[in-house]
Amino acid sequence: MKNEMQSKPFISIVTINYNQLNVTLEFLNSLKVSKYKNFEVIVVDNNSAFNPKETINKLYPEVKVLVNAINLGFAGGNNSGINIAKGDYILLINNDTEISDTLLELLLVPFYQDERVGVVSPKIVFYHSPDLIQYAGFNPLHPITGRTSAVGNMEKDLGQYNYLSETNGAHGCTMMVSRKVIDNVGLMPELYFLYYEEWDWSKQINKAGYKIMYQGNAIIYHKESISTGKNTPLKTYYHTRNRILFMRRHSSPKSLFLFYAFFYFITLPKNTLKCLFTGQLEHVKSLWKGVWWNLKNYKIINI
Repeated sequence: MKNEMQSKPFISIVTINYNQLNVTLEFLNSLKVSKYKNFEVIVVDNNSAFNPKETINKLYPEVKVLVNAINLGFAGGNNSGINIAKGDYILLINNDTEISDTLLELLLVPFYQDERVGVVSPKIVFYHSPDLIQYAGFNPLHPITGRTSAVGNMEKDLGQYNYLSETNGAHGCTMMVSRKVIDNVGLMPELYFLYYEEWDWSKQINKAGYKIMYQGNAIIYHKESISTGKNTPLKTYYHTRNRILFMRRHSSPKSLFLFYAFFYFITLPKNTLKCLFTGQLEHVKSLWKGVWWNLKNYKIINI
């Protein structure tokens, strides 16, 4: 068994905890089902109100727990985990997920088949409705709207996306990245804090000549709500701020002009009026706060 494990690539599983200890413990428990055993687990705590290290290590002594002094956000939290990871491959995965037994070995398959593969994401289904798909790859990000959509989103899973294919972006919920990509491209961009950082990283990885793959035969169960009730002023702020920032960093001058025209004359007025009419004043503030950040930091493009 020991020789067999040594012949397989070592995987570092990195997940972030932020005031969700019970959810994180459920995730750690789900790892027991994995048929692939040659991995380590790193839990990065982003300065939760309660330090989870003692509880996690009591139940899972093999798990490494890194407690950050401040909340570093999605990218910063993952990067701090990557910095102590020893794996040939790094699996960045949300703590509000549970894995399938063959997830790890199936995510490795594309790397074996093509040395140009840099990142692989699995098919993501809803934990509470596992017959519904959340992600089966990404459609191209629109050069004018700055938005995209997930292939297969809200479709019943009948096996129609059980294939391996190149896709336009990795999903931040679950993405396996090879060590060589991180060494060559660098860590996930931390300027975003929340949202769009995986798209920016995907762009950088593509530009470096690597492929981003969707592995539909590997499945992850995501506990995200199917409803839209999870929208918060914080989400509105970062989606607005980072949508503009991403387009500033990755658009041609012509595309950026068209994006600005679309955003400032259509998207911004429409969303402002919608929030006002529905009484969501905090969302209005967050929307304009995200716009103002980009106007104030117009020189900030690179990290």
